[in-house]
Amino acid sequence: MSAHGGRKAIIAAFFANFGIMVAKIIGFVFTGAASMLAEAVHSLADTSNQGLLLMGGKLAEKKATSDHPFGFGRERYFWSFIVAMIIFTLGSLFAIYEGWKKLAHTSDHGLESPEWAILILVVAIVLEAFSLRTAVIESRPLKGDRTWWEFIKKSKVPELPVVLLEDVGALVGLVLALIGIGLAMLTGDARYDAMGSLAIGILLGVIAIVLAIETRSLLLGECASEDTVNELCQTIKEHPQVNHLIHMRTQHIGPEELLVAAKVEMDGQMTTDAAAKAINDLENKIREKVPIAKMIYIELDVYKENE
Repeated sequence: MSAHGGRKAIIAAFFANFGIMVAKIIGFVFTGAASMLAEAVHSLADTSNQGLLLMGGKLAEKKATSDHPFGFGRERYFWSFIVAMIIFTLGSLFAIYEGWKKLAHTSDHGLESPEWAILILVVAIVLEAFSLRTAVIESRPLKGDRTWWEFIKKSKVPELPVVLLEDVGALVGLVLALIGIGLAMLTGDARYDAMGSLAIGILLGVIAIVLAIETRSLLLGECASEDTVNELCQTIKEHPQVNHLIHMRTQHIGPEELLVAAKVEMDGQMTTDAAAKAINDLENKIREKVPIAKMIYIELDVYKENE
């Protein structure tokens, strides 16, 4: 997965979330805190999500078949979209439901053993910060000079934005849970804990919607980045046998697999053999400049001024 870096970030997130999930379940058993249960389910969803992302990466490595001649690169986009759905259903909706239920039916009595919850949340924050740090380090080479928001929106590698948003959401969720439980402990009113659970649910819902929108766009087929398109155009135009680049279309079949289709004008006096050799040479030069251009289709045509 952009390969090594993405897998490393996912594995780090998997082990961090699994440990955090176990700790939160223990915390819920001791305290009965709604926000702690919401966070435990959140961590369960995140742990499952890392497994799905790893599975998607493995499935994407399958060789092309007659039924899928362009390969299985979009498996990574599909499973990232499923992750967004899990965050929404298992994370967001459950947290909102649990918070609403506690808010509607709880009395003003305080939580049991809230110190356990606070201790576990602090440990979870440390583990989640480690996971986020790993994701940030692995994302920086792909991010370049872009802002983090631009990276999330424009990245063709789905796993790293997913892990980044999950980790940020988890950290903010832990802080919300800490605030809710802290206020419940200080005031003796467990409704603050319920409101913490509601806030966590809303936060996860926003993250899930952002991820769903971005991965849907990748699933439908996005073109290459602006820099890659410019590189392709320049390479084609500079070829000695190309008179005009009439138009070009690109589409990501996977994060590291790009489909390139171009219509060009070459010397009309060329023989068929000479044109075939020129096209093959052009394809080789494109692959040298843009290695992810795995599938290239060049069509010869006559340039018209109004095209």
